[in-house]
Amino acid sequence: MQNDKNKCGLIERKKGEFSDPINLDAYVWYQNNWTHDDYEHVHARGQLSFVSQGYQYFYIENRIYLVPQNHVIWIPSKVKHKSRSEAEHVDLMVILYANVPEFDFFRSVHVFAVPTVLREMLGYASKWSQNFEENKEQYHFLQAILNCLPNFCSENHNLQIPIPSNEKLIPICEEINNNFKYAINIEMLARKAAMSARSLQRIFKAETGITVQKYHQLIRILKSIEMIDQKKFTLTEIAYMVGYKSLSAFTSSYQAIMKDGPRAMKKKVLTARY
Repeated sequence: MQNDKNKCGLIERKKGEFSDPINLDAYVWYQNNWTHDDYEHVHARGQLSFVSQGYQYFYIENRIYLVPQNHVIWIPSKVKHKSRSEAEHVDLMVILYANVPEFDFFRSVHVFAVPTVLREMLGYASKWSQNFEENKEQYHFLQAILNCLPNFCSENHNLQIPIPSNEKLIPICEEINNNFKYAINIEMLARKAAMSARSLQRIFKAETGITVQKYHQLIRILKSIEMIDQKKFTLTEIAYMVGYKSLSAFTSSYQAIMKDGPRAMKKKVLTARY
């Protein structure tokens, strides 16, 4: 990789470390068919990313955050992160802020669905993509988006995939990730971790904040979102492919995680514009 790489207006002087040549307090960068750098990087600006088509995974500290279509993620300044996606097409808008309010909200990562009013605001703001000239309307409008974020946020913590620090639990997560379509066998997983089933449940919950069963459900639903994005399968086919015995069981599980049904997601994907 060469030095002095430009990414969203920032300059990468050293791999993963960006300097900021932009004088604006905030600016917009919209990219159709987003390309990813699959390594951690950090910069001094707070980052609001809006996925208007496709989906993205963001790796931040000990968690992986799924940001589906029509969702945003807020990443505080100076927080290392990287992103990836298996989606065929990702449209992404990034707004980068040099200064943010001194509220707790802006010190943490947040992922949430975009309400209609915020989606309209982001759509309007896209007209300033890659504009680095002083513009009063741009300044005030982007500040309005920033200041309203805490009010728009209806956070979905189920979109976070926890990564345990206990090395004994890593093979358990890998086993579930690779065989998500099959029912969980706690006794088998416990033997794999060289502990009792009771200890596995207790340590897994303490490490990740969720049960083994909840982790399994979460992985199934995240895999189904990837399949919906491919536009190749019916919802019934996807339900069976991720391990559910019926569409109704899949729909109920999906709704518990996503706060909306899979039909709504499929409709958004099918009607998305390039």
